[in-house]
Amino acid sequence: MRICFWGTRGSLPKPGPTTLRYGGNTSCVEVRTPGGACIVFDCGTGAQALGQELMAGPKPVRGHLFIGHTHWDHIQGLPFFSPLFVPGNEWDIYAPKGMEGELQQTLAGQMQYTYFPVPLDSLGATLRYHELLEQTVAVEDALITSRYLNHPALTLGYRVEVGGATFAYVTDHEPHGRTQACGRGQAEGWHHPEDSRHLEFIRGVDLLVHDAQYTAAEYPSKIGWGHSTVEYLVDIACDAGVKRLGLFHHDPMRTDEQLDRVVEMAQERAARLGSPLEIFAAAERESIELAGRASRRMRAVGARPNLTPVPLPAELSPPTRGQRVALAIRHEPTARLVREALAEDGLVATEIGKLSELPLLAEEHPALVIIEHGPGAQDGMEYCRELRAMTQYDLHDVPIVLVVDATHPEDLARGYLTGVTDWLVRPFNPAHVRTKARAWMLRSRLRWSPADLPANEIDRIAALEELDVLRAGREERFDRIARIAARVLDVPVSAVNLINRDQQVCKGMNCEGPDILPRAISLCAHTILGRDVMVIPDSREDERFGDNLLFTKYHYRFYAGVPLRTSQGHAVGTLCLFDSRPRHLQPEDHQALEDLAVIAQRELQEIRD
Repeated sequence: MRICFWGTRGSLPKPGPTTLRYGGNTSCVEVRTPGGACIVFDCGTGAQALGQELMAGPKPVRGHLFIGHTHWDHIQGLPFFSPLFVPGNEWDIYAPKGMEGELQQTLAGQMQYTYFPVPLDSLGATLRYHELLEQTVAVEDALITSRYLNHPALTLGYRVEVGGATFAYVTDHEPHGRTQACGRGQAEGWHHPEDSRHLEFIRGVDLLVHDAQYTAAEYPSKIGWGHSTVEYLVDIACDAGVKRLGLFHHDPMRTDEQLDRVVEMAQERAARLGSPLEIFAAAERESIELAGRASRRMRAVGARPNLTPVPLPAELSPPTRGQRVALAIRHEPTARLVREALAEDGLVATEIGKLSELPLLAEEHPALVIIEHGPGAQDGMEYCRELRAMTQYDLHDVPIVLVVDATHPEDLARGYLTGVTDWLVRPFNPAHVRTKARAWMLRSRLRWSPADLPANEIDRIAALEELDVLRAGREERFDRIARIAARVLDVPVSAVNLINRDQQVCKGMNCEGPDILPRAISLCAHTILGRDVMVIPDSREDERFGDNLLFTKYHYRFYAGVPLRTSQGHAVGTLCLFDSRPRHLQPEDHQALEDLAVIAQRELQEIRD
């Protein structure tokens, strides 16, 4: 890929003598792929110069414009982007799907006659609009994955993968944890689950271009403005194994000389952390080349040219006005703030009192539940556990959010077990409540769910216990099978797993990994429901499993598993494969996996004998 910066400034344009080297135009970044795709991220004032450059080249001009969010500094170049005015040109425009109003209407707002002489619907080029959730779209020879960011407007960051190279464009984003924003992420860990999720989104990219508008010293007066600190960014980029980091969305008040000092500070911080991370500040008109690292596995998958974007299925339409949000917040000022914020989006708040009232709440099927948790409030996790236990109301997909004063590791661990979706940490403002409520409700449309229990679950568990194999832990005989599977099928991870009542237990693996995982997140628990090999070619394109923790936490993309059966035919486990790259199993791969599964089944039978 070739990445070129056309606008690097944040919030508002700041041309002049103090911004000559790094630039004064607002956000706009161009990406060119090996297949010739032109992909543009954001359309700030930098887009005007890019448009002139494109119009000087081959005709017609075709491209893809990805907008992170529709605040002015990210769209104010749209009326001056000349390729949109010329008949014969074609552009696909992508942006976050909102709670109401279509993308075309939103963009047309700033081009009303009151503000601009040419309305959007009079532009000569063919324009196609695409509204995104958290998903993956195929854009010619590139895969682009979107992920919600933390900003006072619904905002997406984008990760681009093509030819073995990876690039992430992430702006505007504020750390979820206050201490992490002040530069204590490495020392204290990423306690907020959304910060951990953000880390996984950028993990291992060749180039990360990320919002770095403030320093930790400036942050206390900017809390809630929706931007990152340089210290936080260096910490999370080092932890994520990022190769190169471009500081972006420069504060309009920062001069070139001040930016030089910020870069030096960031480089010194990375050096103290012992990281080889290369850090620079993005500058207008500078270009970066990213070389791919295509492996035999990637070549086996093959390029994906000329694929149209994945459309948003009709059943994933956004929440509508009038839907109910359940609130269990005892602190009245907080409850009032949340009620008023939700009302701005036409959402109706229903108050919850005692735990005994939960059945009445569940009957209303709320689209979101927000519960206060902590001393002086109530045990919000007990509320959550009770709600998740009401299986007759089908609430397993409903986002449940806890309002807290701080997040602690022990609470996060317990929250995960009880089904907490996320945490809303005080202090927060109405804009953040509205934005995060939208993200929670929209994201829930793509969530994974635990596997159903097999019809013969009682007999299956009895057969597994009769093998008397669980207590032994991992064994060399199964490690050996996993090593052979990984080598023969050319994957980085292979494992022999057993599915107990509530756990996935690893009997063998070709590398280091967790010996026990909750059954609720186990992909193998889904595999044992069928008779054949279960294959997930690319998790980011699979609405059933795309948000499964095994994919988001460990950054896998591909899964394949085959059931392991006892001599009575009970599926007690799997032989499975994971890969960080999308791929397909060829017929000979299916056969090899099934042959190795037969060997694993024989080993299980020998243990019993």
